[in-house]
Amino acid sequence: MVSLLLAVGILVAVFVGFNIGGSSTGVAFGPAVGAGTVSKFTAAALMTVFALAGGWTIGRKVVDTLGNNLVTTQFTIEISIVVLFFIGFALFLSNVVGVPASTSMTAVGAIAGLGLAKGTLNMGEMTEIVSWWLVSPILAFWVSGVIGRYFYPSLVERFAISQTEGSLLSWDTSGLVPRPSLGENTTQREFIGTALVVGIGCYMAFSAGASNVANAVAPLVGIETGGLDMGPAILLGGGAIGLGAFTIARRTMDTVGNDLTDLPLLAALLVAVVSSTIVTALSALGVPASFVIIATMSIVGLGWGRATRTTTISDTVRGEMPSVSPGALKAEADDVPTVGGGPSTPNPGEHRPIGEEDREDIPKAADLFEPATTARVIVTQNIVPIIATVAAYAVFRYVPAF
Repeated sequence: MVSLLLAVGILVAVFVGFNIGGSSTGVAFGPAVGAGTVSKFTAAALMTVFALAGGWTIGRKVVDTLGNNLVTTQFTIEISIVVLFFIGFALFLSNVVGVPASTSMTAVGAIAGLGLAKGTLNMGEMTEIVSWWLVSPILAFWVSGVIGRYFYPSLVERFAISQTEGSLLSWDTSGLVPRPSLGENTTQREFIGTALVVGIGCYMAFSAGASNVANAVAPLVGIETGGLDMGPAILLGGGAIGLGAFTIARRTMDTVGNDLTDLPLLAALLVAVVSSTIVTALSALGVPASFVIIATMSIVGLGWGRATRTTTISDTVRGEMPSVSPGALKAEADDVPTVGGGPSTPNPGEHRPIGEEDREDIPKAADLFEPATTARVIVTQNIVPIIATVAAYAVFRYVPAF
């Protein structure tokens, strides 16, 4: 009977990991797939490998936090199945309304509901997690804001890359071992830029694995007897994420790649680096983090920083406030593309200094996000974990079997 219940728990964990893989792969490799730098199959393979690597290394601390430290209640197989069910159910609800949920916040919410119902919630651990949830989006906003204000125009000029016709690489098969070389039309700049795009996608996959593998398997690891050991559990979670990457993620990669048409690829990559670094750092501390919320605030911060270049600090002190629009990032998108864009020749040094740019040069018509839509996403991202928390609390508090 115990083995049968464990099998059910594993199936539910696979379902959770499957959904995580579907959404996370689109976020990690959507820009690269949309730019034509990698195929969907290659993106899924890279997602599987690097998500598993993130879970196997840094992700162990997050598994330990969710499985052993957040509540003092001893997980049983039955409790684990219910917790995983609410995580999966909440993710399903978010998919129905078309808003990706924070799997980390949902997992914490479901486990916290258990702790509240049993009176075993570790308030110190919970307070630390919630504190980082509040701090990390603010940190992402300000780091991205500094990049947008002081470095973004220079980065656009330095990393503007046109995608040429033909294969990126060619292979010399005349020898015993095939040797790669640049394609017929490939420039070294294009190759380095393309490698950077793919590398950042791998970094995002690693970050997603470090934070999210735990959401699928932590309750099963927390079972004292009859559960899963850390190693097999991480392999299970990583495999489930890979399954989602090779199947349902094909549509999400299309969606993310197309939805980012108003967001220059360079801006998307900067957001990815900032967000992934924060999520990876928090995972190393054992703190589950919401990549989507952090990334959203990074986009806002990057656009805000770019828009404030119209005003110097001394002007601001005198009360001359800039007209801030996240659409500022679109200013260079059409004439200075990155990998995947049309032909363009970068012209270093042409951007104007801070305080000398005209507000008309930073169009408001091409806003990167609609405020109402952004508010709906953020509200939904917070409601879904609340649903998981309340539902778990109600079951573990009032259902006699628990």
